[in-house]
Amino acid sequence: MADLSLHYSSKAPLAGTFTAFSHVLATWRRRAKERKELATLDSRTLRDLGLSASDVNFEVNKPFWRS
Repeated sequence: MADLSLHYSSKAPLAGTFTAFSHVLATWRRRAKERKELATLDSRTLRDLGLSASDVNFEVNKPFWRS
């Protein structure tokens, strides 16, 4: 019989999970920060960007987890 052994570390799956979770948290923080900054822009800047007040209002009122 052939002896097959799989060399998995019990910590390896958790390391990948932690990395993925930290990326999700970083994305959520970035979205919240960008939406907060968007809310502070004046009407002239919004017009230069091609955004309306309703576009900004829609984006700013999204929860941080929604893209």
